[in-house]
Parts: sequence; structure tokens; C-alpha cells
Amino acid sequence: MSQIKTSNNGNINKKRVAVFFGGRTPEHDVSVITGLQALQAIDLTLFDAFPVYIAPNGAWYVGDVLRKRENFLLSEQNLKNVTEVTLDVKADRGGVLLPKKTPFFGCVKPIEFDVAIPAFHGLFSEDGSVQGLFDLANVPYTGMRTKACAILMDKVTSKYLLQALDIPVLPFAVIKRPSQGYLIAEEKLEELLKPLGYPCIIKPAHLGSSIGVAKVNNAGEAKACLPAVFEYDDVAIAEPFVKNLVEYNVAVSKVSGAVNTSAIERPKTNDELLDFKQKYMSGGDNKSGSKLSGAKEPVSEGMLSLTRDINPDIPKDMEGNIRKWAVLMFDAIDGSGAPRIDFIGNSKSGEIWMNEVNPCPGSFGYFLWEAAKDEAVLFTDLLTMMINEAFTENAAHALPYDPVPADARLLKRG
Repeated sequence: MSQIKTSNNGNINKKRVAVFFGGRTPEHDVSVITGLQALQAIDLTLFDAFPVYIAPNGAWYVGDVLRKRENFLLSEQNLKNVTEVTLDVKADRGGVLLPKKTPFFGCVKPIEFDVAIPAFHGLFSEDGSVQGLFDLANVPYTGMRTKACAILMDKVTSKYLLQALDIPVLPFAVIKRPSQGYLIAEEKLEELLKPLGYPCIIKPAHLGSSIGVAKVNNAGEAKACLPAVFEYDDVAIAEPFVKNLVEYNVAVSKVSGAVNTSAIERPKTNDELLDFKQKYMSGGDNKSGSKLSGAKEPVSEGMLSLTRDINPDIPKDMEGNIRKWAVLMFDAIDGSGAPRIDFIGNSKSGEIWMNEVNPCPGSFGYFLWEAAKDEAVLFTDLLTMMINEAFTENAAHALPYDPVPADARLLKRG
């Protein structure tokens, strides 16, 4: 699987890297930003990288027009300049994208690549769906593997995992979308939410980027806000509202060979909840460029424009717990890639809880690694190490060409 393939420019020394982004997910637009940032930061002396865009309707495209943000969403004209493809899942060829249409004259060659970088966020992508497809096709890919993605992108399942590890989490209630419609009786909601107390927070169980998060003061308000959640997710999770809210985020990875944690960030906000636009649009129209350390081309400011404290002054025992619990979770889930772990706390009482885990954080959380206390890692170097880890993980999970053991074979072989 790690054999060298000839890139489009004829250089046989470069690995071909396919950066996948977009997706059939409410977080499609954020994923496009992350994917384009990764394309701009990849070390082009080592790799030949190209974009693979998955549109909101699920169609897969390749083409140079996908390298520029201003071309999204694809217009009718831009659709003429891309090729729709699908992944070849035959497991002995490496990464291969097959064009879905063949012209009348000539032919379109399959597009081969060595490794995939999934830059997805949310449903049908970051949740293990695409990772499972890559596993099926025996394609090396960066980031967390299928099992970890599936567990961690489900906030309810994550809670049970963290409780089993004795990592502090807030109490919670699970609210499932009705089989018909989006409305749930207030009496039932009151029964579910009363043990949590009011106000409480309701959010989708499988989404990130603060999409669909709401604060409610009673069961009536919960009933009113749930349809907006159920439009994008089939499960909502409710938690007590934390007074004097403070958030701490840290990334963890073993791409360098040992498990390390990044800088800790403390996002700043004047509001009670950090919403989607504060996270991703606080830099205005989000079109301005800035030279990022570790990246060879200017990239969109995106999340960097959010005001945050990096490596804030916090009690040593709190910092120690944040890092210890992050590593404990990472080890338990057989972690890979560079997930970001989000904690919330009460700034006055000093209580802190692990809130959720992002298998693929926005912009891959590169700014946390560039500010790491022990050893700074630039974005370009982080991507290189993640690509190298992808080959290692793929080899570690490899199966024989015929995966059926000799004593379990019921059908004759050739």
C-alpha cells in the first residue's frame, strides 16, 4: 500500500495525497475551509496533493477549480470544469478514484493516490462513515479510525465511555426524534429534564461547530427549540447549564511517536454560549488572508480570528487533569490523528468536565500545536506526521490477501 505512485507531474518520489472535504453534512462549509487550508499547508516538496470535493448532494468531484474558495458552492460553469468520480473499493489497488462518465472519444484514466486526508466535520463524514469506506478499500487515511470516530461523534456514547474511565462529565438526558414529526409532549420533556434542573442546554448528539445549541428555561422552551435540532439530527442531548462558564480545549496526538498534548486554549466570549458565527466568522467576511506559520501559502483566517487565550494561567492541578484526562481518553479509544478535546468548567467553583471530543477539529487545530509548551509543531509538519502515521496505521490493521483462515474455508480456492 505504501508503494510510490507517479504523480501527475511525473515525480516518482512524491506520495499522492487526496484531500477530501465538503460532505453531506450541516458542517459542509466549515469542512471546505479546513480542506483548503490543508491543501495550502501540505509540504509540496514531499507530496503531490489534490482536492476531492463531496457536494451537499453526495456527489464526488475532482478538478483544479476546487482549490479556490471563491468557486464554492459550484456554479453551473464550474461543474463543467470538474469530473465526477467514485472510490474504487477493490482492496488491492491502493487509492483509486474512478470517473463516473467516459467521453465518446478517448478515455479518462483512473486517478490514483497513496493516502487520504479526510478534512470532514460532522455527520456522514467525521463520524466514521468515510473512514469505514477507506478501511473497506484498504486506503491509508489520516486522523482517527472508524471505531473512534463513530464513538466520539456520538455525544451520548461518548458520555458512557468517559464515565467508564472515571472522567468527570455533566449529567445528561437523551431526547430521541419522534417517529413522526418533530414535536414531543411537554409532560414527557419535563420528566426528562427536571432531574437536570433549569436552565439547561439542548444540542444535537452528532453535530459540532456549535450548530443547534440552545439554552432553555423550561419544558415549553425545550419543545419549541427541538424541531430545529431534529431537522439535522435524530437525537438531542440535554445537560445542566454551567454557571460562570469557561471553556478549555486541548489536542492530543501520537504522530511524533509518543503521546503528546498541545497548548491549552481558553476561548473568550461575551455571550453565555459560543455560537457558530463567533467560532468561524468573527473575522468579518472571512475572506481576508493571513500568512500562517507552517503554511507556505496565505490561508483564510477562519477560526484564528476568534479571540482566545493560549496557554492561559490556570491552576496546575486543573491543567494536569485536563492533560491527564485527554491522554486517558485517547489511549482508551486507541487514538490516532490529532483530535481536540473540549472541557467546560465553572470559573468560580473550579469544577471542570470533559464536554466532547472532535475527531477532526477545525483547521486540524494547528494553532494549538504551533503554541505547544514542550515543542512547537508547525501546520505543515503536523500534516506530514499525520500522513506518515496513516501508512503506519494502515499497515498495522492489514489483513492477508485472502482473509479467510485455512481452517475456516468452506469454498474451494483456485
